[in-house]
Amino acid sequence: MENSQAPVGEGVAPLTGACMCGRVRFEISEPLIGAAYCYCKRCQRRTGTAFSATGLTRPGSFRFTSGEDLVHTYEPGDGGWNKSFCSNCGGHLLTSNPDNPDLLAIRLGALDRDPGTRALAHQFTDYAAPWFPVPDDGLPRFPERLDWSQVDLEA
Repeated sequence: MENSQAPVGEGVAPLTGACMCGRVRFEISEPLIGAAYCYCKRCQRRTGTAFSATGLTRPGSFRFTSGEDLVHTYEPGDGGWNKSFCSNCGGHLLTSNPDNPDLLAIRLGALDRDPGTRALAHQFTDYAAPWFPVPDDGLPRFPERLDWSQVDLEA
């Protein structure tokens, strides 16, 4: 699909993306599995906003196409997912599971175009900022980390 707007629910591939300065670029060869909004305190501090939007990639579908040497990773060491960003501009790129690096979620804002999927859930809602309550949009809410087995990936 060549246009920048995919029909909702139809994931597209390949997807490309970059950091803010464009020195780090990546490609995702398969459609995203799903997307979610995260309200954890770590995401709030990382983004300076109330939540982050991420898309779960299929194992083996993500690769850097340039600038991988500029990618730095913050490893919280407490079981939280590792956060990778461009060391030149600070642009956030992805998060990965410390115990299983095949579990990787891309920052949707880093993508060059619409991935064709929409958020399917809100996670870490117990930590939502009081100045931005979780919207009543009908999506499932998870007080802590979401369990993808409880999310309707066909929605």
